[in-house]
Amino acid sequence: MMRHLPGAQGHVGLPGQRLVQAAFDSAGAGIYLTDHAGRITMANRQAGALLGRSVAEMVGANAHDLLHRGPDDGLTPRSPCRLMGVLEHGRPARGDESIFLRGDGSLLPVSLSAAPIVQEGGQVLGLIVVFTDITERLNLSRQQADQLAMLEDFNARLTLVTEITSVLTQTLEVDEALRRLGRLIVPRLADWAVVDLRIDHDEVERVVVIPPADEARRSPLPEPSSPLLARVLDRGETVLLGPDEMVGEAGSCMAAAQRELFAAWRAVSAIITPLRTQRQVLGALTVARTDPARPFDATDVTLVTDIGRRAGLAVGNARLFGQQREVAETMQHHLLAPLPKVGHLQLAARYLPAPVGSQVGGDWYDAFLLPDGVTALVIGDVVGHDITAAAEMAQLRSMVRTLAWDRCVSPSLVVNRVDQAMSAVTDVPMATMIFARVEGPEGGPWQLRWSNAGHPPPLLVTPDGRARYLEQRQDLLLGLRLGIESTRRDAVEPMPAGSTLVLYTDGLVESPGSDLATGLARLLRQAAAAAHRPLEDFCDGIVRRIPLGTTDDVALLALRLPACGADT
Repeated sequence: MMRHLPGAQGHVGLPGQRLVQAAFDSAGAGIYLTDHAGRITMANRQAGALLGRSVAEMVGANAHDLLHRGPDDGLTPRSPCRLMGVLEHGRPARGDESIFLRGDGSLLPVSLSAAPIVQEGGQVLGLIVVFTDITERLNLSRQQADQLAMLEDFNARLTLVTEITSVLTQTLEVDEALRRLGRLIVPRLADWAVVDLRIDHDEVERVVVIPPADEARRSPLPEPSSPLLARVLDRGETVLLGPDEMVGEAGSCMAAAQRELFAAWRAVSAIITPLRTQRQVLGALTVARTDPARPFDATDVTLVTDIGRRAGLAVGNARLFGQQREVAETMQHHLLAPLPKVGHLQLAARYLPAPVGSQVGGDWYDAFLLPDGVTALVIGDVVGHDITAAAEMAQLRSMVRTLAWDRCVSPSLVVNRVDQAMSAVTDVPMATMIFARVEGPEGGPWQLRWSNAGHPPPLLVTPDGRARYLEQRQDLLLGLRLGIESTRRDAVEPMPAGSTLVLYTDGLVESPGSDLATGLARLLRQAAAAAHRPLEDFCDGIVRRIPLGTTDDVALLALRLPACGADT
């Protein structure tokens, strides 16, 4: 018959048990023993302290019923209980995140080890359980998980801002830039987004709509007009809206149209932020979420406000670029003479200034009738793409016209005279140029006679889609002045009826990150594929496919022969 040790720590009877009890009480972990039925037969003081129970209360109680709980505070069934399994199978068990019920009803997360108490014959008499409180460890783990989640969220936001900045700077087309912005925001930051732009002080246009992924958009959206939107546009404030603000009251700043927008797409949280530059507000970005469990917070407001600022600067820069580009094109076209009307020939030209604001450049084209009735074609490029290059280009263009009109001589002699006179009567340091004559009667046959001073070769495209560069007689550029006698000579090439001749400057075939050979091959393919198209469409298609990143201005001059007439 066992008896209690002083302090009522459990059943004792033999002196050896006192030693065991003393060892139990001095241990740094909670320890209890059970019999084969799972009733607690002994426990140490640390177990009582951890569990908020007296040892006397624990001894004799069924350990499973008294202590074992699941994460939801429910009693753990006996079948999956690790400790019951130790009694049944006689194999040790561990539980790194088990839960015990404390005396006050609270749950204690523990790490435990349980081993069977086996007599010599192998019979399981009970088990010994050693457990420690892991509350602090779990709290630290949760803190680390929260910090990791915060870092991941911060990294995701930083990545989003970086991608948005990149997207906004990849194009100077306002609507395209804003559409790309919307596709980045939805669904990574919001469930839908709308961008409204100010057309003038009183008029706003809805330019981008990125609906929810499951929205079929069977009806048009409300017009972008409300006192709330006006508040954002006029004051430049960012507004955070929750469910209550979205419903609004009669007479409040939430107009019916705005309520209709939020209701149509089930918004429960929204942010409206201005698209602003340093001087003005150009529009507004509205983003919304539809999940009540994930409303926008102050951190989101900061992020969306920053996105709006970046988008506003991009819109402002694009609009300024458009205005400056229009000025540059107008100025350049005034420097370039209009194309002549030649009954049997079609002529078309394009000029694109360098994609750096208002920079005009030194590229030019020209076409005019010579005294002998022949059509002259000129394409050239003065070094540089700034206002100085444009002025030098105008000087050189006028000189070429004058010298070509003065004497009806071969193209190579005209280019020689231009080269000799350039340093004396102009400020042009160096330039490339092609001067060509389209020779032949109105009904054909025709031939091209030209001289090339260091310029990219002419491109000839036949009506059946064959295209090739005319690379014969590539001579030195103008102004090189190597102190040697010029040996310029004409090149001559028959031109089939219906063929197209393309003269161009290097900005059409050169771009950063690509070599000249690649650009020439691309132009060859494009011209061959468009051989059947009307000449104006032919030119538009070529300049429309100029790669992004081109830093030079571009001039293009195209001539098409009539389809009738004898081929040579």
